[in-house]
Amino acid sequence: MNNIKNLTLIDDDEVFVYLTRKTLNKTNLVDHIRVFENGLDALNFIKNNLGNQDNLPEVIFLDLSMPIMDGWQFLDEFSRLKLDLSKKITIYICSSSISPDDVARAKSISEVSDFIFKPITSQKLYDIVDSL
Repeated sequence: MNNIKNLTLIDDDEVFVYLTRKTLNKTNLVDHIRVFENGLDALNFIKNNLGNQDNLPEVIFLDLSMPIMDGWQFLDEFSRLKLDLSKKITIYICSSSISPDDVARAKSISEVSDFIFKPITSQKLYDIVDSL
């Protein structure tokens, strides 16, 4: 099983970020974790690193409800940007929303690999790494 070299966590919930970081570190499946509190900061980071694929994440865990730029807005902008990417980035929605509409909408977006209900478990991380 290969590790994820770079994982980006886009979420403004400090408790979720802390617990997810702790879970990720415990599994030893991720070499580097980068955290952004909103979609705009994450999108700007990706844009600024288009020429340096080593800095870009292999996996993004994306929350839907955030200030400045939410997950849906991030996905809209990312879909326009993905043609400029020289690296495949796998996106997972991580949300506490149990709305069937949110799940259906997320699954209808080609950039989204799966919808994960918070919190993220160690087993789910193993499953994700296995699927990559």
